[in-house]
Amino acid sequence: MLVEIPDPEIILGIVAAFFVGLFVLYLFYKIKPLVNRQESHDSSSYDRLEFYERQLIDMKIRLDSMEISGEGDNSSEIKNYGLRVDDIPQQEYYSEPRSKRVSTKPHQVPNPDNSNTVDFVLRLITNKTMTSRDIQNASQRSREHTSRLMKKLFQDGYVERNTRTKPFTYSITNKGKAKIGVLENIQNMAA
Repeated sequence: MLVEIPDPEIILGIVAAFFVGLFVLYLFYKIKPLVNRQESHDSSSYDRLEFYERQLIDMKIRLDSMEISGEGDNSSEIKNYGLRVDDIPQQEYYSEPRSKRVSTKPHQVPNPDNSNTVDFVLRLITNKTMTSRDIQNASQRSREHTSRLMKKLFQDGYVERNTRTKPFTYSITNKGKAKIGVLENIQNMAA
């Protein structure tokens, strides 16, 4: 039986395509962990969605009750609903769900002024190291605002960032203590 062998260029093309495919797969698996993927939603976002859903329901009930009170006659039926005013349930008021973390210190809300926020954060991390999330909860600022602030403080040398832990922890430097006047107070006490 005779087997026809294809031209060397065709064989070389197939082998080259195979190795290119292997190289692309290798690159894909090396780059895949480095690509930032959106993290799964945490429970706080679901709590926030539930809160807003309850607020919408509450507003719908209020709107319906305002339409009813605008009709004037309490015993008349509402056009589209077939309900009487006496049939409408009492309004329920909802509050925003509380965070699950228990704070040992009362939250101190800084003034919106940026320098006060910087001082607040520096005073906050004076006694112990904190994560960006802890600082965010204490300062009641957005995650983005807190991250930008901590990056700026790190670049300016006011805080140290521990990159060995995830999430990063921040601690105050001597320059940061000097900015808020803590270093002078400690030196005065020692003298």
